[in-house]
Formats: sequence, structure tokens, C-alpha cells
Amino acid sequence: MFVGKVIGNVWATRKHRHLNGLKLLLVKALDEAGKETGEAAMAVDANIGAGPGDVVLVIDEGGSARKILGNAKSPVRTAVAGIIDSVNLNGKEKKYA
Repeated sequence: MFVGKVIGNVWATRKHRHLNGLKLLLVKALDEAGKETGEAAMAVDANIGAGPGDVVLVIDEGGSARKILGNAKSPVRTAVAGIIDSVNLNGKEKKYA
């Protein structure tokens, strides 16, 4: 699980049938200072409503991602679990919304 920022959408003319109707997003992990780090990953948004610029909680484990989607047969590893408004770390609050 990690905090990430949505940096773009993924458009697909054809998707696996278990992904039909789901939004695909590109996300980059954020470090403790709120700076983007590492490579971008594709995550499925299951009606959370995240979009470019949003800071999100990302699940990066297949079983948990499929639970969020509510589909045990979905070929998914990474999913958006929620949009983050703020994070409290070591007594300091970082606001994103």
C-alpha cells in the first residue's frame, strides 16, 4: 500500500472483460515530503472517482485489489482504495485537499 498522485489516464480500446467499465489511471508514489518518486504504475479505479492531480491510497497486492473491485476473477494487482484529503505523520499534518 502506498500514497500516490494520479498523473494521468490510460485509454484502452480493448480491455479484459473483467475490466470493462473500470477506469485505468497512472499513479506515482509520493515520499514523506510529498514529492513524486519511482516509476509510474497503472491502477484500476473502481468507482472511487479519482482523476489527474488527486492524491490517492493505492493497494499494490492482487488479492486486496480484487476485494476492492469485488471481483475475484479480475486480472488486477493495483487498485485505488480512496482519495486522500490529509495525512498525519509524526504529529505533522500534510493536507492534499
